[in-house]
Amino acid sequence: MTRRRRPTARQVRLGAELRKLREAAGLKAREAAALLGADSVQMSQIESGIAGVSEARVRRLAAHYSCADRELVDALVAMATERARGWWESYRDDLPTAFLDLPELEHHARYRWDADFLHVPGLLQTEDYARALFAFVNPEFPESDVERWVEHRMKRRIIIERPDPVPYEALIHEAALRIRVGTRADARAQLARIVELSEADHVTVRVLPFELDGFGGAGSAMVYAGGPVPALDTMVRDSPNGPVFIDAAAQLARYRALFRRVEAMSLEPARSRDFIHQLTKEL
Repeated sequence: MTRRRRPTARQVRLGAELRKLREAAGLKAREAAALLGADSVQMSQIESGIAGVSEARVRRLAAHYSCADRELVDALVAMATERARGWWESYRDDLPTAFLDLPELEHHARYRWDADFLHVPGLLQTEDYARALFAFVNPEFPESDVERWVEHRMKRRIIIERPDPVPYEALIHEAALRIRVGTRADARAQLARIVELSEADHVTVRVLPFELDGFGGAGSAMVYAGGPVPALDTMVRDSPNGPVFIDAAAQLARYRALFRRVEAMSLEPARSRDFIHQLTKEL
C-alpha cells in the first residue's frame, strides 16, 4: 500500500466517504480493516486519503457496509481507480495544493454554480482582469509568478469552453461589475466578455442590482460543484489561506438553499445582459 505525502482533496474525499459508510453501518475501523486483511492503521490511512484503495476493496467494503446505492459505489470506484494526470499537475511546484484541487474538482463536476459579490467569478475573468487582481492582492510576487497564476486561472475556463462543457450558472452583484480592478479599458473588456459567455446555451449569468430590497447575502464568494452523484457534491469557500472544501450534507443543503434564494432575487438572464450592456456604456 503506497502512502501519499500530500493527498489531493479528491483522494481525501474518497476516504471520507468510505468512513461515512462505515460509521453508518455501525462498524469500528478495526472491524472494517479485518474485512480487508489489514490493520486499523492501514484503515485509517485509507480513510484519510493517505493510502490508495483498489476497486475490489471499495466494492467489498461497500457490500459489508450494506450500501445499496450502486451509483454512489460506482462513483467511489472511479475516484479510487483514476490514474490520469490532469493539466493542473504541471503547476504543482508553483501553486498551493488547494489551488490544484479546485480545477480537479471542476474537471469532474456535472455542473458549476458561482455567487460572487465583490469580484467577477474566476471562470468569467479576462486575462487582464485576473492579472490586475493577482498583482494587487500579491504585490510581493514577481511578474513571472503573477503570470503563472493568470495562466492557471485561464486554463480553468476549459470546463465551459470545451466541446462538452459543464452547465454553469453565475450570480454576480452589481458591486463586482462596477469595481474597476484594472483600467477603464480592462473593465469594458471584462463586461463584454461576460456578455459574450452568457450567450452560450450552457452558461447562465444573473445580476443582483444595488436597488434590491431585502438582500443580506453579500459576503464571501460561493462555489458549488455538482458531483457525479448528489452525495458527492462539494461547496468551496474562500479563506485567507485558499479554498476550503465542504462536503457535510447539512452544510451542502444550506448552501444550495442559499444559492437558490439569491438566484430568485436576481435579474433574469436577458435583463442581466441588458444591465451589463448599460454598465459598459457608462464606462
